[in-house]
Amino acid sequence: MLLFVSSVLLIWGPGLAVAQEGGESVGTRLRFENVDGDRIPIEGGRVTVATLDGEAVAEGLSDAEGNVEIPVPGPGTYVLTLDVETLPEGVVLRDPDRLSTETQVLEGQTGRTIFALIAGDVTLDTDEGVSFRQILQLSVEGLKLGLFLGMGAIGLSLIFGTTGLVNFSHSEMIVWGMLVAYFFNFYGFAGFLGFMANWPAPFGAGVNLAFAALFAIAGGAGLGYAMDRWIFLPLRERGVSLISQMVVTIGLSLILRYVFLFIFGGSPRFFADFTAQSAITIGIVDITPKDLITAALSIIILLGVGLLLLRTKLGKAMRAVADNRDLAESSGIDVQRVIRSVWVLGGSLAGLGGVFIGLSEQVSWNIGFRMLLLIFAAVVLGGLGTAFGALVGALVVGIGIQVSTLFIPTELKNVGALALLILVLVFRPQGILGRAERIG
Repeated sequence: MLLFVSSVLLIWGPGLAVAQEGGESVGTRLRFENVDGDRIPIEGGRVTVATLDGEAVAEGLSDAEGNVEIPVPGPGTYVLTLDVETLPEGVVLRDPDRLSTETQVLEGQTGRTIFALIAGDVTLDTDEGVSFRQILQLSVEGLKLGLFLGMGAIGLSLIFGTTGLVNFSHSEMIVWGMLVAYFFNFYGFAGFLGFMANWPAPFGAGVNLAFAALFAIAGGAGLGYAMDRWIFLPLRERGVSLISQMVVTIGLSLILRYVFLFIFGGSPRFFADFTAQSAITIGIVDITPKDLITAALSIIILLGVGLLLLRTKLGKAMRAVADNRDLAESSGIDVQRVIRSVWVLGGSLAGLGGVFIGLSEQVSWNIGFRMLLLIFAAVVLGGLGTAFGALVGALVVGIGIQVSTLFIPTELKNVGALALLILVLVFRPQGILGRAERIG
């Protein structure tokens, strides 16, 4: 946790106040990519703003840096339309059908969007053949997805390893962290304690997402503690079978999912910070700064978890309980304390993973359900009950999902991960890092 806090403060330290106070606005940045891969700002590009009903609101022109910021009457969803007639000669949209985009504006915030522009002589990727750049770009995106999945998969695998429980509610722990971060990013404690409205942030107002992520970590740890302390510990003490406990996790997942829907609503939303960013080019790969930073933080944190498991007394106790619970208990290890620590650690990682997923995609009440199958695939592929196997499996699943879109429609990309899972398990049933055991 200290590694994470230090990294965040070093990277995002200068901008730790929440987005602008005062009126609402929409904004974008108009730049085009030339044949050399450079991004050139466009001055004088016109962007018009309208409501979802088509009522014109305002318009604005880009400055010398390509920035456009247009005040709007208040919070809501607005449609931004680019006037292509005002673009420099030879500059076109990468996707000609995407003249208009929608963006959500919340109170006191700026809603941002991106128009992908290129010079007319830039060669667009087509369906004819597969280039090395495409493979590398999709591999980087898959690596990023794998790291985010790994944050959840490690906790799920450790819980299974120490208790034998398949926790279907782990996906809702991911969503819980995402929603906690969203809440503190916009409202602070005043969101549910109204008397704090005039207090400084984080009590009376929202905070930068970097600080909100710390609340998500604490919230995830608290949820993991509560689930073990008041639900699964009593079930273990009463000798309830693992099958019955698994059914409890399914019910708990459904309850939490629809509580989130009731409180949060069904519409997807976005964090106040770092939502719409232009990609930067590293070599021949494009990646947004937020994805680059979150991927780097994921690597640092996962390395920290690995060191915890290998070098600390608690980590060795976790591995001992996962390897042979009875022998660990007879050796003097407090098994219940270790299990509690696993739930807290798994909840923390799931909460932070939820923040990263929400920042990369969107904040939604049901995104955990969509991620659950991929996390289970990662855990099974890497080897049930092994933390390092879960991470390796998550990376394989993430890269497999993204690279498979070269050959199959994007809507079916998860099928590629499951096909890879089947293929690996046919030749190695115990998983990549799992240990073969004799049954019967």
